[in-house]
Amino acid sequence: MLQSPRRRARREDVLITIQRMRLLQIDSIHVVARSPYLVLHSRLGSYPQSWLEEALEAGRIAECWAHEACFVAATDIGFHRAWRTQYESKHWADKHAARTRDANLADMQALLERVRNSGPVRASDFERTDRGASGWWEWKPEKRWLEAWFASGELMVTRRERFQRVYDLAERVLAKLDPAFDPSLLTWTHAELRKRFILDSVRALGITQARWIADYFRLKPTVDETELAPLLASGELLSVPVTGWNSRAYVHRDHLGLLEKARDGRLRATHTALLSPFDPLVWDRARLREMFDFDYSIECYLPEAKRKYGYYVLPILHRGRLIGRLDAKAHRAEGVFEIKALFLEEQVEPTPRLLQELAQTIADTAAWHGTPKLKLGRCRPAAVASALRACWRG
Repeated sequence: MLQSPRRRARREDVLITIQRMRLLQIDSIHVVARSPYLVLHSRLGSYPQSWLEEALEAGRIAECWAHEACFVAATDIGFHRAWRTQYESKHWADKHAARTRDANLADMQALLERVRNSGPVRASDFERTDRGASGWWEWKPEKRWLEAWFASGELMVTRRERFQRVYDLAERVLAKLDPAFDPSLLTWTHAELRKRFILDSVRALGITQARWIADYFRLKPTVDETELAPLLASGELLSVPVTGWNSRAYVHRDHLGLLEKARDGRLRATHTALLSPFDPLVWDRARLREMFDFDYSIECYLPEAKRKYGYYVLPILHRGRLIGRLDAKAHRAEGVFEIKALFLEEQVEPTPRLLQELAQTIADTAAWHGTPKLKLGRCRPAAVASALRACWRG
């Protein structure tokens, strides 16, 4: 995400980007664009959102539990399925699925048999007229059962319809993967899989300390320098010093060319983007603070009175720095992209170039989203508002 896209996005770029990140987290909040679409937009620029669903239905990507619920490349799904069967410290989704099966095994078996005999289903295929015990709408039983079978691997997602999961037997989804599913991946040992995920994490992160690696794929126990020593010895990882860091930094050998450019001062950041709260760049809050001096939390899960910046706040990436945050809401019916509030970090100087590039990025994101009319609320510093409006007027 250092440099802006040099050409218009192509269909295959969706898969290439997911392969580069190793996974793309799924989240259904759609105050702005849903997270996976926004993560791709921040890297590809304008592209048809339908490309993601088309890649899933064609079997080029698949869904599984990894960091959280994620899209992964078809070539990687075998590693994740093998890991889920071996992982001693289960992901919370696995534990929840086991509890659900224990409490509803007969009903869940009947549901699985329905899918086997009648084909793919959606949660919306099952009617519900009651409310949950809390008095609010909650997942209907069939939705919980489908999710439990998905978490444990008996069901997979064959496609999405208006972002709703369509579930089918795993064997049928695996059979349509492109490239074809490799069952030999299921024989990999725990040590082999852990090494694979460690290397994939370092490659995806770009540069990292040992203590930041485990979070990418939710590995337990935490990765430490002793575990990484053999990967340094084999040349699969490189160790580099970073000014201001007390711990050594690690880079995957695939990034040697970029590392040499950085050492020579030839690696220049030019890109500006609005980031999803679920972008891999901002997952690890400790890494975010140390690398970018940026303190960030997702406030949509907080009561309104406790929010500092807003409900769905997007970090602003500008030329290799996180310079601020933007609380946005897309009013799709009216075609309006509302910026409720925009905050620059206190140490950021709002230069004309920064404001021009930020204004262009906001306008491009809004247009891609189908909400090209811009509505700007409060800004910090306040003078930023008039400067952005002037940029939009052209």
